Amino acid sequence: MNTGSTQPDFARLYRQAFAEYGARALWNKRVLEEPTKEDALVVACALRVEGNRAARQLAEQIERACRAAV
Repeated sequence: MNTGSTQPDFARLYRQAFAEYGARALWNKRVLEEPTKEDALVVACALRVEGNRAARQLAEQIERACRAAV
């Protein structure tokens, strides 16, 4: 049994999105303690719509991480 706290890559990117773009692109979203893939994809969509080029690149990373977590 693995007792270490390992978070999926999409969860790390989810938190990064809020740290970098929370006030600008994610102002109407709430940070969740344990986001699911679906939660991360909602954030990625918001980054694409509300964010700049760098935010869209982060959205692509989140989407790739979600696909990899299947």
